[in-house]
Amino acid sequence: MALFSPLDWLRSRSSTVSCRTALSSQPSLEAAVNEVTANLKGNSSADLALVFASTHYASDLPRLLPLLQRRLKATHWLGCAGDGVIGTTAEGNTSELERRTALSITMLQLPGAVLKPFCLETDSLPDLDGPAQQWQEWVGADPFNTRSMLVFVDPGSPSINDLISGLDYAYPTASKLGGIAGPHNAPHGSLFFDNQVVTGAVGCSFGGDWVMEAVVAQGCKPIGPVFAIEQVQRNVLLELSHENQRGSPMDCLQQVLNDLSEEEREMVRHSLFLGIERRDIVLSGAGAAQPQGAFLVRNLIGVDPKNGAVAVAERIRAGQNVQFQLREAEASRQKAEQLLEAAKERSISPPLFGLLMACLGRGHGLYGAPNGDVNIARKLMNELPIAGVFCNGEIGPVGGATHIHGYTACWGLLRHDPSKTKSSKMF
Repeated sequence: MALFSPLDWLRSRSSTVSCRTALSSQPSLEAAVNEVTANLKGNSSADLALVFASTHYASDLPRLLPLLQRRLKATHWLGCAGDGVIGTTAEGNTSELERRTALSITMLQLPGAVLKPFCLETDSLPDLDGPAQQWQEWVGADPFNTRSMLVFVDPGSPSINDLISGLDYAYPTASKLGGIAGPHNAPHGSLFFDNQVVTGAVGCSFGGDWVMEAVVAQGCKPIGPVFAIEQVQRNVLLELSHENQRGSPMDCLQQVLNDLSEEEREMVRHSLFLGIERRDIVLSGAGAAQPQGAFLVRNLIGVDPKNGAVAVAERIRAGQNVQFQLREAEASRQKAEQLLEAAKERSISPPLFGLLMACLGRGHGLYGAPNGDVNIARKLMNELPIAGVFCNGEIGPVGGATHIHGYTACWGLLRHDPSKTKSSKMF
């Protein structure tokens, strides 16, 4: 029996590339739908509609997709709810609407694309020690025609880290990008798929002539030297070393603090993180904008004053390198601009669309002004349509593996790139 149905892999029959966007901040869901559908007027169909809605509409979310589908035509519908929404109006103005009622719609027509949406129940996952084919059958996407993958996860889903690890296992050359949707108190999920609101995980694989390049801006600047881990227990750092000198993590941090300015020392009180170097996995496909050996930024979650040990929100092992990190607006701005500029220069063709999955800890709280991340992208690509959502955790690659992040902006740049198209088998 064939693993994949040929009907899943019919290429888009559309002949014109297009990206149409609309954004509304109307307080009622029906008024917001009326506004976005009026701005997306016309009878042209889309291959994929991306829908992002504020959790302020939580009780009305089951009505959302049916209302949209009465007026708009798309082959596939996908999206999620969040604590804030990012979108671009029909006139081309992009906004980050934090903690406000908002609805963002993007209609993508992608000739030559091979799209495979999926909806997964995550109460029981395939075995991570079993064959990758089990994961591929569960997801339903052809690994030979999956160049990138969008993934949105309901906040109530169990084993989210295992889910992300399984997708890396099954699709090692594909970049994964997405986020954990926003929680709410209504008796249904936070994910949009087809014409329903669902739980678990939803997503879409991109193949054929299109790729979603991932750019992950973690928003911290390194402080102090790179330390090697000498002793560790699970996620608790016990001893670090640098230039043949060993000490407890707190002793090492004190050395770092001695070289900081007074302003930086004050920021350490509420903005200190740890970067963990990742070199264990290397992807060969299109995807991560990070170099090999990038630092994965994680929270510090506890200190033992007796021995100077530090607990980190990540499993770590002896032999890895770590570096203290300081979260700061200008560093975040510079890092995001650097990574987006590098992504822009890597490709001859400009992106058609930019997807932004951002942490609520960014936005106005980080930059002190609205639209911080979208303004960075628009400075480099001034006509780029952007949409997305403020997440409960952002999903993107660092150092060759996919991770769940915090305080991060995970960008997806959708490009037409037929030069690397992989042929798929038709059964």
